[in-house]
Amino acid sequence: MAPTSAPTASGTTASGTTDAAQPDSGPASGQQLSHGLKQRHLSMIALGGVIGAGLFVGSGAGIAAAGPAIILAFTLSGLLVMLIMRMLGEMSAARPASGSFSVHAEKEIGPWAGITAGWMYWVMLCCGVAAEATAAGKIVNGWIPGVSAWVWVGLFMVFFCVSNLTAVKNFGEFEFWFATIKVAAIVAFLVLGALGVAGVIGPGAPGTSNLTGHGGFLPNGVSGLIVGLLASVFAYGGLETVTIAAAESDDPKKNVANAVRTAVWRIAIFYIGSMALVVTLVSWKDPAVVADGPYVTVLRHLGVPAAGTIMEAVVLVALLSAMNANIYGASRMAYSLVGRGQGPKALAKVSGGVPRRAVLASCLFGFGAVLAAKFWPATVFTWLMNTTGVAILVVWLFICIVQLRMRRRLEREAPELLTVKMWGYPYLTWIAMAAVVGILALMTTTEGNRQQLYAAGVLVVLLSAAGLLKQRRDAAAR
Repeated sequence: MAPTSAPTASGTTASGTTDAAQPDSGPASGQQLSHGLKQRHLSMIALGGVIGAGLFVGSGAGIAAAGPAIILAFTLSGLLVMLIMRMLGEMSAARPASGSFSVHAEKEIGPWAGITAGWMYWVMLCCGVAAEATAAGKIVNGWIPGVSAWVWVGLFMVFFCVSNLTAVKNFGEFEFWFATIKVAAIVAFLVLGALGVAGVIGPGAPGTSNLTGHGGFLPNGVSGLIVGLLASVFAYGGLETVTIAAAESDDPKKNVANAVRTAVWRIAIFYIGSMALVVTLVSWKDPAVVADGPYVTVLRHLGVPAAGTIMEAVVLVALLSAMNANIYGASRMAYSLVGRGQGPKALAKVSGGVPRRAVLASCLFGFGAVLAAKFWPATVFTWLMNTTGVAILVVWLFICIVQLRMRRRLEREAPELLTVKMWGYPYLTWIAMAAVVGILALMTTTEGNRQQLYAAGVLVVLLSAAGLLKQRRDAAAR
């Protein structure tokens, strides 16, 4: 959708709205997204966004591969994520938009870039909904075996679809309480873990025996560290949602700035801190680290009653939280894309401040992926998951490129919009870009990761080709 007024030289419209955000202001009907999210919602969305099922369960595979060096792996990937979030925060604070990095990519690189980054992220989120719903259904089925896991999957899908069709404040409230539970759980783990290291609880202070024994700090060499690094990178996915949600808050620029500024200590404490406690308290070679998850293994080691059930409940909350956030993020990304003429116009309709058609389309795609998981798990579902396995790295690469271009233009045209600035610009941006490319290169070293690269490469090529074709047609029409 075209802006309602011509952009001025400073990059803002005559009405004072930033031109980057203008396409997200609503379709031709004149209805706009609501601003029902408060600072407390954004704070907890940002806080809970770094605590997902990938941390609670998926990190076990990384520990088994890297050993105690998983601390180094999470530190390196954490530093990269901090830089990515700082770049995204700079752009989102300057020009908040529900399409976030897709809007910025379109403006700074071209419509094809906005299409590629935006729709790839949408597919990733929708497939994530399917994976999370499936995992959540299996957990509840374990508690109530008389009801099929697929029934629970369907119930979860319908529930969160309906909740996202209502006012955005409902999404905010769900995420607020989900995040509160996750934060309380991880803080309790950190406290218990610290007491265990000190020997106050559990079998006694372990010292450095688990860090230096069992093959040493780097037991499987550089190859093991690489596997751990790749596992840790994908555990961080989902942080970007807060910059999408900020566009629907009561003070987008202030709220996104506050959320991004606190990302550093959240990542350091929750991820790196908890990984350090895990490998200090238990042997990385313990089969339970992978089979049951590192957090369950540690809690059992410390003698916490019903550790498995407690962590299952926490993981279930993390999965439901991720479902809720992914449906929200996917619907807003789709709404932004179609509002800018980069998708089916029918999805641009807003009613009650909510892009309900975009919500339904996102849920339908996610439900289709659920059916693929049930009927074609080794073919269609595997291909879908492979296409999205590298999506976050593609998005991060776009963010790096766009931030380099947007920062130069903002300094030239509207420096007053730079309320959040990327550290060490442009050097740290280039380092982050090189790190993303390096991770993609490392993925070529294993067969499973190569399959993800191939599948994602096909999706990138298709989306880029479609975007370039549309861009040329639009240019010819003008």
